Amino acid sequence: MFINTASHYIPEEIIPNSYFLDKNGMDDESIIRKSGIKNRRRAAANENTNTLAVSAVEAGIANLPYDITEVDLIVGATYTPYDTVGTLAHVVQQKYEIDKAIVFSISSACSSFLNAVEIVEGYFALGKATKAIIVNAEHNWAYNNEDDPIAAHLWGDGASAIFISKERVSENDHEILDISTEGHAHIGRGPGGVCLKPTDGGIIMPDGRDVFYNAITYMSEKTDSVLKRNNFGVENLDYLIPHQANIRIINKVAETLSFPIEKVVINMVELGNTGAASSAIGYSQIFHSMKKDELAVITVFGGGYSSGAMLVKA
Repeated sequence: MFINTASHYIPEEIIPNSYFLDKNGMDDESIIRKSGIKNRRRAAANENTNTLAVSAVEAGIANLPYDITEVDLIVGATYTPYDTVGTLAHVVQQKYEIDKAIVFSISSACSSFLNAVEIVEGYFALGKATKAIIVNAEHNWAYNNEDDPIAAHLWGDGASAIFISKERVSENDHEILDISTEGHAHIGRGPGGVCLKPTDGGIIMPDGRDVFYNAITYMSEKTDSVLKRNNFGVENLDYLIPHQANIRIINKVAETLSFPIEKVVINMVELGNTGAASSAIGYSQIFHSMKKDELAVITVFGGGYSSGAMLVKA
């Protein structure tokens, strides 16, 4: 599989840490110490998960080496839907009049991006599709409980779009060398670690400590495993793109792998945790700057729990 281009969209409104002092008593120093986040983005009143998704796709069209109507598979990924029937994938099909495409959306929390890539791999292998869009969008603020001092300050809004083809279509394509995902609902708190119950309190994190340790464990293990399966070591890696949940998790993953922190892609300091879109946004941010033959690993951990890693070569 080949990634033809990657794009993203970030809402304009910046919410600084100071916003939360009157809401739940969390101050700037405490938020930075606990999470590393300084700012996050919030979607405008006329934006939602579906519009964020369309904006991310629109941002990628200029660099797409074929007409978007050639796409025959659209996979949406989000845990913060605007519409559970007319999903983000469907509005992308409608916007660009992509006829006869397979269209659906999935949710496996913050690992959804890589689960979507693996699904695309399956459709390609079965000969049911040849070109795909994976569109990830999170409107966390639509579900955020601003009075929650534990997790309210963590979330940000954003979206990304990844265009994938079965065969190489351009010399600028990145090749997906390997990908694997895994569920961990039977470990630790599992589905109780992070929750989003729309009719019962919105996004909450009942056991952040359990999430913290399992995220470090599995993002590190998955990265090491995908490299070893392809006869690479950490020393061969040019970029590490982790899920953007917490700077302490990211630092610990880098330390566990003995990987230089300056080669880790980090966007959560200014964007907050953008959920399933976060690692894809990070990949989009470096897509056009990656040099030929450079390697990147995208590694994720999602509530529920679930994990995955993908090895990409420019």
